[in-house]
Amino acid sequence: MSPNSSATTLLQPVISTRTSTGIWWGLLGVVAFSFTVPLTRVAVEGMSPLFIGAGRAVVAAVLAALALAFTRQRLPQGVQWIRLAVVAGGIVAGFPLLTTFALTSTSASHGAVVIALLPAATATAAVIRGRERPRPLFWILTIVGVIAAVAFALIQSGGFGSLHWADLLLLGAVVAAAIGYAEGGLLARELGAWQTISWALVVASPLMIVLTVVSLLPGIPSATPLQWLSFAYLGVVSMFLGFFAWYRGLAIGPMAQVSQIQLVQPVMSIAWAGLLLSESITWITVAGGLAVIFCAGAAVRVRLRKDEPHPPRVADVESARTS
Repeated sequence: MSPNSSATTLLQPVISTRTSTGIWWGLLGVVAFSFTVPLTRVAVEGMSPLFIGAGRAVVAAVLAALALAFTRQRLPQGVQWIRLAVVAGGIVAGFPLLTTFALTSTSASHGAVVIALLPAATATAAVIRGRERPRPLFWILTIVGVIAAVAFALIQSGGFGSLHWADLLLLGAVVAAAIGYAEGGLLARELGAWQTISWALVVASPLMIVLTVVSLLPGIPSATPLQWLSFAYLGVVSMFLGFFAWYRGLAIGPMAQVSQIQLVQPVMSIAWAGLLLSESITWITVAGGLAVIFCAGAAVRVRLRKDEPHPPRVADVESARTS
């Protein structure tokens, strides 16, 4: 069917497509997310993991509903609701719950080891879902960056040791987040960056409210002010405001390149863990951090093949209407 057909309408992208702009927005989102693991580790000392994982989503959903209502955003249509459910399952429910339960029995540094795999997982999901085809050099740099990030975090955490349930939960969280990021990045081109995470939070809110109520049956958590502040950050920034920047960066794209900015996240997370949790920071931190940042910077500079099309920014309106 041709673009001029009456059954197909070209939708203009909601967000501009300058790659450098996408990278900077992505970096801003990563800075916001880099506090998530250390502050989750702080919060689990005084709250149940179920309350943290579900409750922070409820806080974010309230803010999202207010923002959507105040700005009178249009409702998603047709298959967009299903795609929002995928985003919600990955980043509103899957990643927060799995990481929170994992961090009840492992350190923030150890959690950063597995989360360092997220950029590669997101890039893979982006290639499959968004039909992005970066050059082989991109994948080489990505692999080197992942190895550097994992090696750095392993040294800081003292090594994996034997595989246990916390590692499996963290691996599941990486898969869930990668799928949510990839689908959300594509959907943000149609709905807008902050609108995408907001609608995803609204879609997930009924389940998250139920889980929060269940977590409060034993009573209100007797947490310290610092633990409550950590919980507030997780709800307001990690689950809401951080995605404004992150999804905007992914939407501007190319998604597979912007996702590599997350290679610096374990460096930042361990730095904050050192400040908040008194974990030691040595020369290895500096050397590893420089290596990871260099690989991330090199990867994002690799462009897509000139003979390859950019990820599709066209929606078939007729299929949406009939779905």
